[in-house]
Amino acid sequence: MVTGKRPIDTMFNENLNLHKLCKMKIHEGILEIVDSHLLMPFLEDQRVMENNIRECLVMFVKIGIACSEEFPTQRMLIKDVIVKLLEIKQKLHC
Repeated sequence: MVTGKRPIDTMFNENLNLHKLCKMKIHEGILEIVDSHLLMPFLEDQRVMENNIRECLVMFVKIGIACSEEFPTQRMLIKDVIVKLLEIKQKLHC
């Protein structure tokens, strides 16, 4: 949802998939993988983009990574997902 890419996108091959891409770019390259349409409302205030929105994007991608682990036992529990999503919602309202 954040990248705008599908798991079957042509950019993915046996060495790279959506999960790995997000994991690689989560901190330093988060804005490289985020769908630009999601960023448009925030482009006017670059300061907000650099701080609050970037932090929320990282949190959101971390949830996606945790929910898409290969083995179900390693995936984040839905109750923990809800807690994290509520944290993001609180940050966006500030």
